[in-house]
Amino acid sequence: MPPPLPHERERERGQPPRRRRMLSLPAVCPCEAIAPAPLLASLLSLAADVAGSGSDAAAVDALPALRGAAREAVRIAALLHAFLDAVRDDFAAAASDGDKAVVLGLSELHVALQKLRLLLGDLGRKGARLWVLMNAELAASELRVVMGSVATAVDVLLLPAAGMSVDARELAALVSSHAWRAAARLRPDAEDGRAARGVRSVLARFAGGATPDAEDARLVLARVGAAMWPACAEEAAFLEAELLERLETGGEDDNDLVLIAGLMALLLYCRVVLFDRTDDPDTASAPPVAAAAPRCAAAATAWVNPEALQCPITLELMTDPVTVSTGQTYDRASIKKWIRSGCRTCPVTGERLRSGDLVPNLAARGIVEQLLLSRGGGVPPSHEPSGKHRRAVDKTAAPFGSAAGGGARLAAAFLVSRLSRMDAPEQQRKAAHEARKLSKRNVFYRACLVDAGAVPWLLHLLSSGDATAQDNAVAALLNVSKHPAGRRALVESGGAGLVVDAASVAVRVEARQNAAAVLFYLSSNPEYCEEITRIPEAIPTLVSLARHGAYRGRKNALVSLYGLLQCPDAHERAVSAGAVPALAAILLGSSAGGGGGTGAGDRDEDLAVDAVALLARLAERPAGARAVAAASSELVTRLVDFVGESAPRSAKEHCASLLASLARHGGDGVLALLGKLPGLMPALYALIADGTPQAVKKARWLVNEIHRHYDQRQPPPPTADHRGIRV
Repeated sequence: MPPPLPHERERERGQPPRRRRMLSLPAVCPCEAIAPAPLLASLLSLAADVAGSGSDAAAVDALPALRGAAREAVRIAALLHAFLDAVRDDFAAAASDGDKAVVLGLSELHVALQKLRLLLGDLGRKGARLWVLMNAELAASELRVVMGSVATAVDVLLLPAAGMSVDARELAALVSSHAWRAAARLRPDAEDGRAARGVRSVLARFAGGATPDAEDARLVLARVGAAMWPACAEEAAFLEAELLERLETGGEDDNDLVLIAGLMALLLYCRVVLFDRTDDPDTASAPPVAAAAPRCAAAATAWVNPEALQCPITLELMTDPVTVSTGQTYDRASIKKWIRSGCRTCPVTGERLRSGDLVPNLAARGIVEQLLLSRGGGVPPSHEPSGKHRRAVDKTAAPFGSAAGGGARLAAAFLVSRLSRMDAPEQQRKAAHEARKLSKRNVFYRACLVDAGAVPWLLHLLSSGDATAQDNAVAALLNVSKHPAGRRALVESGGAGLVVDAASVAVRVEARQNAAAVLFYLSSNPEYCEEITRIPEAIPTLVSLARHGAYRGRKNALVSLYGLLQCPDAHERAVSAGAVPALAAILLGSSAGGGGGTGAGDRDEDLAVDAVALLARLAERPAGARAVAAASSELVTRLVDFVGESAPRSAKEHCASLLASLARHGGDGVLALLGKLPGLMPALYALIADGTPQAVKKARWLVNEIHRHYDQRQPPPPTADHRGIRV
């Protein structure tokens, strides 16, 4: 078998594999001391692999570019395989005798065939067809270089060919002549050039702010095999990933970024304007042919065993599958808690984890999402992206080139025109779905939607009886609320109250969770925070969601409440709404159900950290401190335990602040209770020794106050009168 490629070797060493860039062709050069037999076996396998990739004529005909060149390369690989098979024994004997020319020629062939296999794979890569079309000249250049390497290597092998049979020599000469001819003549097909010019024509119209001809856009999509919404969305997803990766790594050619962003805008415009349906399984009134796509997708998941998608630790369906260095896949939350607990072995295999890196398993996540969609459920929420990824998204605040900007603005304007069609609910539903996808990972696209006036129409859909339209509208508003202009437009449109209502009565759980998250982003502005607080139902709704919601809803409700508490009036409203008992229940529940390394325990611990932070903020005022002190006799004990546990440093700081506030507002009664708890003083001294400056200050004050309280309670020392008698 062929030796592993560089990214495969990284995986074997426990390093996260780097994503190979399209049309970059890494290869492994065999070492000089390699034995002849495995080298020849690997060469035959490579040649058979390349030749077999063209056995399906329909697959070659479906390539977006270089169809003729690919056929020629496959034919040469088949001839080369026949030649190597004919002279296998002769070359093995010659290499064993130390014939350096044979070893050199075989090694050069090995490198060339590795590159040819990668190149042909890139030409037929699903989802990257438009990118291949626009880089057909580069691909043709790489192919010519590879063919030249093949021809040179075969010529080297012919040099010591005295004992080679006539048939073998003829085969070698045939391979050499075909390869040299391909190295000189291979070019993109004439249709490739016309299709690429069509793409550039559409991009030029975008740059000028003009609407392109729909038929031109359809021809481009038909050329690359993206004539339906799912394929078009797949192409856009590939380009988006390519753009964000280049922005993460930095130092990329600006021309590439401009081209990628322009192609994304083209696909976005086509997806929005040319198609009447999406991949949303609840979208109704789809044409029969278009409706076949989701049915096929659902059928494709029918064979999937759900147990294979369960995390081996929690036995729950993985929502964020990641792969560790041993190759096993786990849910991110559960394996992170496993590692944090000090375990450095793989839970399934028992092997030592050579690295703590967690590589996202995008294939498994895609299967999980499709499985949930086919069952009518929601897509699992995405976990927080990495810091580098967030910074990459931030860099999309401005368009890369005038074509990208013009295409995005045209698409946003078209979406708003569809959102305003009160007489066409199907179009509104599709437009809301597209607005959700459009605003997800691109800051400029969010700004385009705001400038086009999408926010009022999305708010209007919050009261829709269509659960799908409502769900997509809330998700789109969540994405838009991450933009300052989006938050301003939402509040100025009177949307705060509508979002509060959605958090309370939206049809789907996911919509209520997203509505709570919208309130969190709005609370970042003090003025908006005051406006939300004045809504009578706002804080009670969040308290109810924190008490009764699912994990994600409770999490969003807690962080939103924390943001609202920067408003002075919110403290009293939160206490009146029962926030303290709800937070106490979360904190006490985490002590009862945590542990065991399960994903549920990890989520409970996460909620408990947020609950402590909220209680600490509520206890800053006397009414809040009294409510916390009166909430439960077990709560203070749990807080003391929390300081001594392996909680995050920030959580310990909040806990120390909360206990200090209780002592400050509760007086000697609270200090007497704290002094009786055996685990408090050691935990406070540990916090003083290894805490943040703020935590050290709080802990030292609390220790001093407890000591002061008990020093005052000690009886005064005995005194003596003038005669020396003790009194």
